[in-house]
Amino acid sequence: MTLLREERRPDGVALITLDRPAQRNALSLEMLQALSAALARAQDARAVVLLAEGPAFCAGHDLRELTAARAEPDGGRGFFTRTMAACSAAMRAVVEHPVPVIAAVEGIATAAGCQLVASCDLAVATPAAKFCTPGVDIGLFCSTPAVALSRNAGRKQAMEMLLTGRLVPAEEAAALGLVNRVVPDARAAALELAAGIAARGETTIRMGKAGFLAQEGRSLQEAYDIASAVMVENLMAADAREGIDAFLNKRPGKKQ
Repeated sequence: MTLLREERRPDGVALITLDRPAQRNALSLEMLQALSAALARAQDARAVVLLAEGPAFCAGHDLRELTAARAEPDGGRGFFTRTMAACSAAMRAVVEHPVPVIAAVEGIATAAGCQLVASCDLAVATPAAKFCTPGVDIGLFCSTPAVALSRNAGRKQAMEMLLTGRLVPAEEAAALGLVNRVVPDARAAALELAAGIAARGETTIRMGKAGFLAQEGRSLQEAYDIASAVMVENLMAADAREGIDAFLNKRPGKKQ
């Protein structure tokens, strides 16, 4: 059974498409494991674009699968634990991927689906896209989506989404910082962003993303120490040597 599709473009951009449209791309345990594996296979990409088949981007965890696990002798605890561990691993695989991961959202993204969008480095959405963390409506607070959501939206805005479960339209999601912008065609916009990133120096992009993640949440001094060390290494790299020389000599740069 196909859970997702993978494609590599000539420019080095990797496309990963969630492909369970009948289940609204719900994140079953197998789907989460497949996503982590696909991201691992895209370690050598220049950028990654995350897409979805069908009218929904992702409806979160597979509630039918979780409910079926309650019939197990432990009431489902073991399966729930494995699923949450797989979910955390998949989200970390997005965040910690060496190159930028871009979400193209053209439908609803709820609960862990919203978490997936928030975990991406960049996200674009069509006006039809909507976002929510509706666990409270079914007695299940969206605690793991809260991790990614609170790192994108402001604290009070994130708490409102988590406490009320209300649907947030695309334009509001952009204002909250959950997506970068609202566009007529999310796929085209995401591919354009990815192509622009792929055209830059690979070492620069990889070093830059790693440095950005490393300084987040640190004290001001620690952040500058980390960023300064990254800048030194970046200056020593061929990307910067060639780029600066081309700029100073007013000639086209050579892609590294």
